[in-house]
This record gives sequence, structure tokens and C-alpha cells, in this order.
Amino acid sequence: MDAVINILVVDDVPQNLAAVEAVLKQPGLQIVGVRSGNEALERLLLEDFAIALVDVRMPLMNGFELAELMRGAERTRDIPIIFMTAEANDPNRTFRGYEAGAVDFLHKPFDPQILKSKVGVFVELYSQRRRLSAQLDEIREALRLNELFAAVLGHDLRNPLNAISGWAEVIRRSKTEPNAIAMAERIQSSVKRMANMIEQLLDMARIRSGGMSLEVQPGDVLAVCTAIREELESRHKNSRIALTSIGNTMATFDADRLSQVVSNLVGNALQHGDADAPIEVVVTGTAPASVTVRIGNRGTIPADRMKSLFEPFQPGRTSQTGLGLGLYIASQFVQAHGGRLTVVSGETGQTVFEFALPRVPPAGTREMKLEL
Repeated sequence: MDAVINILVVDDVPQNLAAVEAVLKQPGLQIVGVRSGNEALERLLLEDFAIALVDVRMPLMNGFELAELMRGAERTRDIPIIFMTAEANDPNRTFRGYEAGAVDFLHKPFDPQILKSKVGVFVELYSQRRRLSAQLDEIREALRLNELFAAVLGHDLRNPLNAISGWAEVIRRSKTEPNAIAMAERIQSSVKRMANMIEQLLDMARIRSGGMSLEVQPGDVLAVCTAIREELESRHKNSRIALTSIGNTMATFDADRLSQVVSNLVGNALQHGDADAPIEVVVTGTAPASVTVRIGNRGTIPADRMKSLFEPFQPGRTSQTGLGLGLYIASQFVQAHGGRLTVVSGETGQTVFEFALPRVPPAGTREMKLEL
């Protein structure tokens, strides 16, 4: 059953309040009549109203003054106001009324049908707004449950994957036949790809549900980049990562999350960049308030992909090693630290990703909560 919709009527004459209530009274509507602006403000603080019918001429606080106070408060500024007046149509007063926030005027004695029609329009708009708000809450809850499902599923899939990886390692070590060793290595390679996809889903679910926290502490950004370079070099026979630095590269950050960012960006450069050109990683600490990481490679990103490069689940972005969520996750991690990940591609035939990490993270970075 739909909740009752409140209509506020403000008039210092009791007979006028009774007349308006008699015209508007119907199931589903509650007419709240008050006799002063101060009493109206008290009710507005306690209840929600679809519309306010306000008499212009009242003692102590007139209708225009009440409207201006309503427009100045966050809670009441969006409530439509219809002024009721017994005076002849005066352009100056009408202008002041609209300036104060009126949506319409009613002249006394008013036509009951006109009153019902005008009020009915705003009641219907209020009802639609309330239904849309409820639907939006339902959609948000459904998204939250979907993301929770993805997180639980990803967590539960880790156990069988670990078991598969362990038995593949046993086979690789205990067997001497080349075919058995090759199959075990393929199994382990597949397990790593699946584990990477699961980790991306878990990160995605944590980010979208606001359930990810950052563990920030002082550290060396250059040391993180060096560790990632060594890790990637161990996987690639012909490594071509050139790492340089300048200035003070110390900052306060989450080392694990920053490692994910750098690993993703350098890994993408190795995978998609020109195989004959080096990957240039430059860590610059000459600015007093931030440390900048710049990762460049020869090669360009198609122009039609640039606008949606950091958005999740874009067509054609999946790969053999992940779900195409890497850049989205990297961008969110950088934002959580108070920075911004940018990319320039096409100029001089190169692609350059860059982000500046604040030396002192802004307040609230320990709890990473992002809007849907």
C-alpha cells in the first residue's frame, strides 16, 4: 500500500483552512493545516510534503518570507509552493512571489476544480518521484547483491584452483616424460590465468560495493617499480624495461595496490607495445607534494577506444590473461590514493600512461568507498 502524501496548507484564517481541506480531502492525501509561518517551519522539519499552499498575507511572517526561508533550507527547497491571495492581480506582487519560489498563484475565492487540478499535478509528480526513488533503491540493492555474489564466488573458486595448481606441480616434479611435464605446465598456466580473472572480479566487487580499504604507510615508489620490473623480467626472456628515477621518490601509499597499478600498466606495455622498442618507466620526485610515475611504450591505442579506456567490461577488452578490468581497477586504485591516471596516445607514435601520487594521502584514503 502506498504511503500517505502530505499537503501543507498555511493560512491564519481557520475557515480558509477548512475550505481547502474540504476540497482536497481524498484517500491517500493528508491535509496538514497550520496558521502561521513558524508553525509551518516546525512541521516542515518533521514531515515530507508534496506541495505547500501558502497564504500571502499573514501576521508576523508573511507568505513570501516563509517561501524564502523554505528555499534557503536543503530539506524544503524543492517543495513546490502555490501562493493564495485575496488581493487583486498585482504584477509587482506576482513578480515578488515567483522570485520567492512560487510555482503558481490562486486568487480567493478560488474555484474548487482549479484548486484540485493544480494540486493534483504536483501530487502526481511527487508520487512519480517517490516511485523512481524506490526503484533506484531496488536497482542499487540488486547491484550490491550481484557484486556480493561475484565476490563470494571468486573467493570460493580459489580453493579448487589452489588444489589443481598443487597437483599440477606434483605431476611436473614427479614425472620425467616430456609430455607429462608439458601438460602440467599448461595446467599451471591456465590456473594462473583463472586466478588473475578471479582476482579482477574480486577487486571489481570490492570497489563497486565500497568494501575495499587502503593500508597506507611510508614507502619508496621507486622500490615498488623496481620489484615489478624484476618480476616481469623473470617472466619474459627478452626484457626491455628501462627504469629511471629523479628526485625524492618517498611517499605514503598502499604498496600492494600500487604494485597492482604498476604491474598492470607495465604488463600492458609489454603485451601491446612494439616488441622491438623499450618500455620506459620514469619515477619523478622533484615536486614537493607528489611523486609521478610515467610509463611509455612505442605504439598507439585506436582513437575509438580512448574515451572508454578506463571503463569496465568494454567489448573487445578481454584478453587471455584477464577480463579487461585491469585499467579500470588501476584507475580506481590511483583515485583512491588521491591521484588520477591519464593516458596520451598517438603523438610521436607512443602511448604514455601517467599518474601523480600525493606524498601525503588526503583524508579518508584508508577507507576506499566509491559511488556506483
